[in-house]
Amino acid sequence: MSGQMALAGFDAVPSHPTDRLFFAILPDEKAVARIERLVRDLRADLGLKRKALGAGRFHVTLHHVGDFVGLPEEVVELACKAAAAVAAAAPFKLAFDRVASFRRPRNMPLVLRGGDGLIALAAFAHELGTAMASAGLGRSAGAHYTPHLTLLYDDRHVVDTPIEPIAWTAREFVLVRSLIGQSRHEAIARLALCG
Repeated sequence: MSGQMALAGFDAVPSHPTDRLFFAILPDEKAVARIERLVRDLRADLGLKRKALGAGRFHVTLHHVGDFVGLPEEVVELACKAAAAVAAAAPFKLAFDRVASFRRPRNMPLVLRGGDGLIALAAFAHELGTAMASAGLGRSAGAHYTPHLTLLYDDRHVVDTPIEPIAWTAREFVLVRSLIGQSRHEAIARLALCG
C-alpha cells in the first residue's frame, strides 16, 4: 500500500518522473524506410527476438533536458530559448555506416553508429549543449557524446558490423516529450536549421 493517500476528487501526485524531455534529430522518410528494412534483415539474419522501436521513435538524441513529474512549461521555455540560439546553423548531412550493440547484461540497445559521417552532428550537439548551459539547463556537451540511433533492444549482443550507409540531411531538430513507460514520443517544438 502506498504511503501517500489520495483525497476524493484529487489525483495522487506521482512519486516518479512521468515526462522526459530531450533534443533530437529525426530521420527523414527515406531514411526511416531504409532503417526499417535493415532492422527486418538483421532480425532474420541474427535471430534477434525483439521488435524495432518503430518509425515514431527512431531518433538521434542530441541532449537530454531532464526527467520530470508532468511537463514543466518553464523548462520547455528555457529549452526553446536555447534551441533558438543555435537554429541559425546550416542544415547538415549525417551518415551511419555500422551497427553494434551497446554492452549491458541484457536488453542491449542495438544501434546505428558512424564515424566521419557524424562529425557535423557532434559539432551541432556541442553548440546546443553550450546554448543549454547558457540558458541554465545543465552543462555544455563534453567528450562523452556518442552519436547513435537505437533500432531495438535485445538480449543478443551484436558486434560492430559495417552496413551500407544510411544518410540524410538534418534540416530541423526537435524538442521531444517522451512519456516514460508508455513508448510514446511527441515533438513539442520543431526548429528549422536555417543557416
